[in-house]
Amino acid sequence: MPVAQPQGWQQVLLNVFPENIAKSVADNQILQVAVFALLFGVALASLPERKRAPLLSVLQSLTETMFSLTGIVMVVAPVAAGAALAYTVGSMGLTTLLPLAKLLATNYVTLVIFVLVVLVPILLLARIPIGRFAAAVAEPAALGFATTSSEVALPLAMERMEEFGVPRWIVSFVIPTGYSFNLTGSTIYLSMAALFAVQAAGLHFSMGQQIVLLATLALTSKGIAGVPRATLVVLLAVSGSFQIPSSAVLMLLGIDTLMDMGRTGLNVIGNCMAAAVVARWEGDLKPTAISA
Repeated sequence: MPVAQPQGWQQVLLNVFPENIAKSVADNQILQVAVFALLFGVALASLPERKRAPLLSVLQSLTETMFSLTGIVMVVAPVAAGAALAYTVGSMGLTTLLPLAKLLATNYVTLVIFVLVVLVPILLLARIPIGRFAAAVAEPAALGFATTSSEVALPLAMERMEEFGVPRWIVSFVIPTGYSFNLTGSTIYLSMAALFAVQAAGLHFSMGQQIVLLATLALTSKGIAGVPRATLVVLLAVSGSFQIPSSAVLMLLGIDTLMDMGRTGLNVIGNCMAAAVVARWEGDLKPTAISA
């Protein structure tokens, strides 16, 4: 059984900063690319408007182009995954699907536990009526669940939270910001999918290596696009930095849509709850929403 080489915290910290950004991109060192992008953004923001505007326009066009290219790849990916699964099942039998079925079941059980153990107590502490909140988020969460895209559910989620009693100025800031930084469902998925890929590849990670892996995924998932399979793209990018073969990650394509539905629904619920909690914290939640 191959064993991943342990790294001290000094080496991990050193590897965060790229020596050459082109080499980091070529080597699929996503964390180094993210650190470079952060520093590049800070430097760009420090420039006068007239000097940074042309580059911002180019970067915006590049971003839209890459999202379009990713969309094309993701349309074809399920077909390729289906063909790979068909070959695997045909040659090795249905038992090969058992680990994926276990992962899928574990994912949804974990999401339910998270809602009951984390989200519900927060609503109770914030004195937000659970019944009315559940009714308010039901439609946007169902839309996100069905489409596997939190972006599609964004307008409806903002509208329902305003109807719930959250002021527009809070809704318009908290929910869009949460779509980049408050991705609870995606974080849960990444932690489970990453460890599944490690086990599927026959690797052995120490507890310290697992913590570094999960922390890296949590960091690099910030700002992820709210489109189907975007989280899997992050996992594929990070896996190369930890010597996890892409074939182990691509096994998840067979059930990624089913898992994506649950994590997207939880992302929508978590962001709607964040808006309600912030409004309650600021004392701006309408009385009709906090009564009964």
